[in-house]
Amino acid sequence: MKIEAKNLNVSFGESHILKNINMKIPKNSVTALIGPSGCGKSTFIRSINRMNDLIPSFQHDGEILLDGVDVYDSKIDVVNLRKQVGMVFQKPNPFPKSIFENVAYGLRIHGEVDEEYIEKTVEESLKSAAIWDEVKDKLNNSAMGLSGGQQQRLCIARTIAVSPRVILMDEPCSALDPISTLKIEDLIHRLKDEYTIVMVTHNMQQATRVSEFTSFFLNGEIIESNRTDQLFVNPKEKKTEEYITGRFG
Repeated sequence: MKIEAKNLNVSFGESHILKNINMKIPKNSVTALIGPSGCGKSTFIRSINRMNDLIPSFQHDGEILLDGVDVYDSKIDVVNLRKQVGMVFQKPNPFPKSIFENVAYGLRIHGEVDEEYIEKTVEESLKSAAIWDEVKDKLNNSAMGLSGGQQQRLCIARTIAVSPRVILMDEPCSALDPISTLKIEDLIHRLKDEYTIVMVTHNMQQATRVSEFTSFFLNGEIIESNRTDQLFVNPKEKKTEEYITGRFG
């Protein structure tokens, strides 16, 4: 398993957000996390690269193993962890820099100074993110001038430029139009050959289109995890069936 959560509990102050999460995420796959708002999906993926550490009231117990190593081990370099486990957010968040420098940014902050290597990596990353043909003649233009869908693919290029092992996606298409959404979904299909992808989505049709595995979260617990086709066609739990058929609540 690429990622494994063992008895993971997460609290913010008095609020117990994740409760005894046990989950296995296979290498080179897309795993979708579904469930109503506020059920712990985003908190879970932010636990994988320790973004929750930035919140003062955060507490946890249990383990999250990445390639067999607990990410909460005291020896873990958190900066390097976040390089290995990249994050793509709900709303595209390009930097107010050129298209080129957006992708080069991670390389530079991790100490890369070889401009030839940076230039080659930027081009390869933009190609991998399926946006190179749209931006190759305007790399020095501001990234802020791109459309929302282009900005999101640029952010994916920025993430993969530093060679992560895992890509976390927190509703990456929720702010995009249908055409841009399809481009991102096509991109996710291609990226799974090289990366392990964990994606939060409220769009259940999207989960069926892009993921091989799905976990249903409810009130901070995992109700059911299974292969996506089995979970949606033949759910084992009544709460899962009610949620995916719209009879929830």
